[in-house]
Amino acid sequence: MNNLTSRQVKQLKSKAHHLSPIFQVGKNGVNENFTEQISDVLEKRELIKISVLQNCLEDKDDIAKQISDATESHIVTVIGNTIILYKQSEKAGKIELS
Repeated sequence: MNNLTSRQVKQLKSKAHHLSPIFQVGKNGVNENFTEQISDVLEKRELIKISVLQNCLEDKDDIAKQISDATESHIVTVIGNTIILYKQSEKAGKIELS
């Protein structure tokens, strides 16, 4: 898995700005079923936001790393309680990175 360049991170952040979080991590944390669902959505959308709720006991950076490792995706950024993930689709790449 190649690392994203700063230019690509900037491009992905701007695309993610208008997205709403489609997953929430709560007090139950991250499990296998949760990561499978995220992986499926990443294949379709490539770029997603995940919200970490206040009642979550784990550190949001650790959660981002767990999800990234399980889904083989890139962590674009962790801002506040929001995680932005990117994974290039194997079938049809919608997002062109420069």
